[in-house]
Amino acid sequence: MAIAQKKTVVRQFDGSVTWGYLPQNGFVSGETVEVLDTSGRVIPLALNQIKTIAYVKDFNLEGGTDPEQIGRRSFLSRPRAEGLWLKLGFRDNDSLEGLANFDLGFIESLLEDRGLTVSPPDARSNTQRLFVPRAALISVQVLGFIGAASKQKTAARVVSTIQTELFGE
Repeated sequence: MAIAQKKTVVRQFDGSVTWGYLPQNGFVSGETVEVLDTSGRVIPLALNQIKTIAYVKDFNLEGGTDPEQIGRRSFLSRPRAEGLWLKLGFRDNDSLEGLANFDLGFIESLLEDRGLTVSPPDARSNTQRLFVPRAALISVQVLGFIGAASKQKTAARVVSTIQTELFGE
């Protein structure tokens, strides 16, 4: 069965951008990432030179310097979705906040793909998810853990006896 390929924009530290297709996970081979570009060629990219891999809705080939269109780089307030709220510090002194699913996929991403997958702060941006290689980071700060909304326990109803006397008479 074929692995589904998703639209990606790969940004490297030297400023170059590569548009192509990658699966959601398991795309790291040794120290390289092999991107299937828009013309159908496989382009090997060194993992240690990649800053981010953005899974995007549209390629925005005319997007100039910002084809990912990430928008905000930090949350305006506490995120509403569940997950691990992270602040990532990059080698080039850039920073970005994101929300990582804290599940088995989080561990697999760290081990197999040697990086983190986060959702960007602006859910309406062109970027749906970001993969950040471990080699691109100098710091990861956990800002919080956002759990599921707890269900409030309903108080047990006290069954009162019928009041026979109105004012204690």
